[in-house]
Amino acid sequence: MDENIIYEILSVVEEIPEGKVASYGQIARLIGRENNARMVGKVLSQSSYFGNYPCHRVVNHAGRPAPHFPEQKQLLLDEGVIFRNGNCVDMKKCQWDC
Repeated sequence: MDENIIYEILSVVEEIPEGKVASYGQIARLIGRENNARMVGKVLSQSSYFGNYPCHRVVNHAGRPAPHFPEQKQLLLDEGVIFRNGNCVDMKKCQWDC
């Protein structure tokens, strides 16, 4: 994968404010790759190789945290992110308006 794309994705993730979340698809749209939400997820799963980024602020379109990232929910709760039904982020209240 092209490092320019990786850093483009990570630079968007870095802009997500504390207490807000973005979806994989939202990030893909912001970098002009609307149909590449899965690529965003792949990059975020390997983000630690490139530095320290707030990847915990990225969830799927329904607000579901990543299944392989058990600490994600607690990190979001610590930032004041609201969950509905205990499992999904309330996207209406917490989605980043960029």
